Amino acid sequence: MNDDLLLGLWRYIIPIPRFIWQRRKSGEGILNFMSAEHHRVRDFAVMELPRLGKPLPPERIARETGLPLARVEDILADLERHKTFLFRDDQGRVTWAYPVTVDRTPHHVTFSTGERIDAA
Repeated sequence: MNDDLLLGLWRYIIPIPRFIWQRRKSGEGILNFMSAEHHRVRDFAVMELPRLGKPLPPERIARETGLPLARVEDILADLERHKTFLFRDDQGRVTWAYPVTVDRTPHHVTFSTGERIDAA
């Protein structure tokens, strides 16, 4: 998985390289709370939601990322609390990880791989 930020523009997803979106000095910005594990969980959710096409359970994230379930649940809560990148349903499953969602929206994305999903 690369370090590109995915920007949704109309029905296209445009990768923005890390060196562009991370130009701030260390200690600045809203992403400072995120560890490498936070990025790993969030990136996995963004990539997996279009493949799975339904809410993503924390157990699957833990299994696929190799992180302990308790750590994944802490990270998901932290990401949701910061209102930054994702939202979970009442069962704790990830339903959207910006810019993709399994919830119905008026915005639709088709990836070059053929996967289709709604966009947040």
